[in-house]
Parts: sequence; structure tokens; C-alpha cells
Amino acid sequence: MHRTLEITVPPSVTDSLGQELGQLEEVIGLTLQRGGSLKPAGDVLTVHVLNTGADEVLRRARAAVPDHQQLSVVTAEATSFITPEDHHLVRDDRDEAIWEEMESGLRHQGRITVNYLLLMALGGIIATVGLVSEPVPQAVAFVASAIIAPGFDPMTTVALGLVLRRWPLVRRGFVSALAGYAALVGAAAATMAVMVYTGEANAALLAGNKEVQHLAHPMLMELVVAGAGALAGVVMLAAFRRSFQAGPLIAMAFIPAAALIGAGPVVGHWDLAVEGLERFGADWGFILALGTPFLWLKQRFLHRRQPLV
Repeated sequence: MHRTLEITVPPSVTDSLGQELGQLEEVIGLTLQRGGSLKPAGDVLTVHVLNTGADEVLRRARAAVPDHQQLSVVTAEATSFITPEDHHLVRDDRDEAIWEEMESGLRHQGRITVNYLLLMALGGIIATVGLVSEPVPQAVAFVASAIIAPGFDPMTTVALGLVLRRWPLVRRGFVSALAGYAALVGAAAATMAVMVYTGEANAALLAGNKEVQHLAHPMLMELVVAGAGALAGVVMLAAFRRSFQAGPLIAMAFIPAAALIGAGPVVGHWDLAVEGLERFGADWGFILALGTPFLWLKQRFLHRRQPLV
């Protein structure tokens, strides 16, 4: 999708910035409303721009406003640009998210709220049931838990913060991941305790499950799938393809692995908890080890700017 940027600036820079933006060929449309914004007060430039030019528009807007406190930008997707004169540019536009959109999406998905913690806990419950299920219901449970629990975004927030050198963002990612996975592990432990009490599960059933053994002792091909899933998830975030992100989440195993951390000690298998922690750490390691260099390359050769805030 293309971009619509609504930029509010002080009147003193409106003419010069408008002239600069109008000269960019990636800017398909440019509208000015003098005094159009009451909060913050200022002129409004509505910029219809291709993804290829969004960073340059933001770069010039930031350079044009001496006091960055007086700059305000709202971004939105434009479904299509219908302009015969610039059709060749529109046709060749690329799929990219700007840093502000990527950070905003990660912040929304990983913010510590009741909804976030509840979804993590529910994902843990479903994954724990899967740990002691037959293959078909187990596959359903693992896939469902990976999609339900929003556990990917806090980890990716850390990688993004490292690349942009935004240490509060790194801290927020760690804290969000810690809170979310604490809820998941706690829910997993409680679920296993209930299943043991009702006779639905026991130590032998958990330890003898083939998929649990795969989680505890992954083979190379399983780690390859997890690594590819980790990188694919980061690529989809950077390419503004969040609606397709279920695939990478299913390819990775950090939700069932985290559930194993909670379930193992309930049946006396602390060794399974340790092995679940190791697999969980490996999958998060893939996100950091593969996602961080990828995002660095995006910054070095494509975006080449720091976020506005």
C-alpha cells in the first residue's frame, strides 16, 4: 500500500517545505490547508506519497522544522493512487513500513494490558493441553496457541530498539516479554496441575510425548524451520505485511516451549522445564541473531534516518 502523511507544521516553514515536497517525484499529491490544525496549531500539508519516498518526506519535514516539538505527523495507508501521469511510478512502488509505523505496531501488540496478558495466558493454556495430546489435536493446539498469544512482537521490539539505538524501546520489549511469558508460564503450570488432579495427564504422558521430546531435543531441520520463521516474521513486519504473520509464528516453537517451562515442574520434571527454557531461548535468539542484522541493513541502505520521536 502507498502512504498518506498528514504533516502539521508552523506557518513559517509551510511555503519552503511545500516547495521541497512538491519537487519529489514520489509525491503523487500535495494539499495545503493554512491554519487547518487547531491542535497542534499550524498549517497542514497532506502528502500522498509512494512508499519509496515516505522516508525522504519525513526527513525533509524534520529538517524544515527547527523545533521538533512543533512537528506533528499522522500516517495512513492509501489503498490506491489513480493518476495516469504518474502510473509508471505507482506501478513500481515497493512494500516497506516506515520506522514509526513498525514501532507503533509493535508497541500496540506488546503493551502490557489486561488483554495482552489474558491472550498470553490463554495461549499457554491451549499449548499445555497440546503437550499431552495426540498428534492431530496437538497440532491444532500448537498452531492455535502460536496465533493467539502475541509473543512475537515484544521480542522483535528488542531487535528494533538495538538497531535504532533506542534503549527505552529495548527495555520496553524486555519488560513486555517478561510480563507476557510469566503469565503464559503461570497459566501453563495451573493448567497442568488441573489436568493432573483430574487424571487427564501425568508425568509419563508429558515426558513420553513425541513432540515434547522434539521440543526438548530439537533436530537441525527443526531449528532451520524456526530460524527461517524468525527471519520471515521480521521481514513481514518491515514489509508492512502483518496480516500474513501467522505463518512465522506457527513455524517457531517458543509458545509450546514456554508452556513446557510451566508444565514440567508440576509433574516433577524440572529437566523438561530447563529444556523448554533452552528451546525458548533458541527461538528468541533466532529473532535477535537474524532479525537485528536484517533491520540494520534496512537502516543502513534504505531508511537512513532516525524516527521522528
